[in-house]
Amino acid sequence: MSNKKNNVKSKDPVLSLLSGTLAGGIEGIATYPTEYVKTRLQLQAGGKLQAGEIKFKGPVDCLLKTVKNHGLGAIYTGVSALAIGNAAKAGVRFLTYDQIANTLRDKDGKLSGMRSMLAGLGAGMTEAILVVTPSETIKTKMIDDKNSLSPRYKGLMHGTKTIIAEEGIGGIYRGLGPVVARQGANSAIRFTSYSYFKSALLTFRGKGDEPLPSAHTFAAGAMAGIVTVYTTMPLDVVKTRMQGLEARTLYRNSLDCLIKLFKQDGIFSLWKGTTPRLTRLIFSGGIVFTVYEKVYSGLDLLTH
Repeated sequence: MSNKKNNVKSKDPVLSLLSGTLAGGIEGIATYPTEYVKTRLQLQAGGKLQAGEIKFKGPVDCLLKTVKNHGLGAIYTGVSALAIGNAAKAGVRFLTYDQIANTLRDKDGKLSGMRSMLAGLGAGMTEAILVVTPSETIKTKMIDDKNSLSPRYKGLMHGTKTIIAEEGIGGIYRGLGPVVARQGANSAIRFTSYSYFKSALLTFRGKGDEPLPSAHTFAAGAMAGIVTVYTTMPLDVVKTRMQGLEARTLYRNSLDCLIKLFKQDGIFSLWKGTTPRLTRLIFSGGIVFTVYEKVYSGLDLLTH
């Protein structure tokens, strides 16, 4: 395929992978406390608490009580799994999205909203299978274990080995269905929203295709994060519940989990943990797209 379509340059796969990986790692570490709080609240959504576990009233209560009872380091429980997974999934996501988008561009090099959504869907499903499901399952189980009366996992490697030894390789692929659905929807909506807001800001500035300042890129990514959260939250809640330590005894499958959550706690339980996830994705979207754009531009200058 030609490197250019009517002066629209195709994305280099190596640069996409490197830029996405770095952006994902930075974003994962920077926003992890909000991910921790979201996960704890979702694990409590079904009303079943671990022995000795404290019931939280909301995100702030969860954060304060966790730090008070377990120390500041507790809100970074499982960060290794998520940071490594985040770096890998962002690398896979941007690589896959850029290459699918390169293929789907029209003869003028433009990518329509629907084609951007298809590229995002493909990217999200790919990252879900290769990276997201195992990394998030391990993270969720480690958080759940840490807050039980007798924690068993001594760290990322020990926890992973224990899960696989007891449950087989399928143990780190719990909730694959909802993860694929969530990541596919996440990326489809996120990339499409980001492209829309980025185009709107480019038009507003009136300087053609001149790269946006970091503040504008951050704003476009943050707004895309807001749209993504509210449209995909139920999938995220089901995913988290399916990855908890008690999931095998509580739910037959993802649909059974969804029905039980709805019956026991009502429709709004499917948006449990929205506030911390919204906080995370606002900053996540801003950080990951800004870092990606800047790193890609820098690497592109160095290699051409």
